[in-house]
Amino acid sequence: MPFANVYPFYIQKVERKGRSKEEADTIICWLTGYDQQVLQQQIDKMVDFETFFREAPLLNPNASKITGLICGIRVEEIEDKLMQQIRYLDKLIDELAKGKSMEKILRK
Repeated sequence: MPFANVYPFYIQKVERKGRSKEEADTIICWLTGYDQQVLQQQIDKMVDFETFFREAPLLNPNASKITGLICGIRVEEIEDKLMQQIRYLDKLIDELAKGKSMEKILRK
């Protein structure tokens, strides 16, 4: 599935809760190591999730601090690395939509 097909839903989810596209992009860039320009290029190229994460410059070393449930599954226990990375992103977007501070979301 192309990342670009899901990206608008991430943005809609956070904006419905009073958060911004810029905050969502900050989270995505924090997790993947993309900068804003390359993130937009990946969206424009319609890369799938596997390519999106494979080409990510550097998965944030603090990503392992992302814990909790997403869709009833503990993200820290997911064995498939790609699925875990996707769920990390889902979890971060959920935290933003739920009103968590950016400092806590970015595990500072």
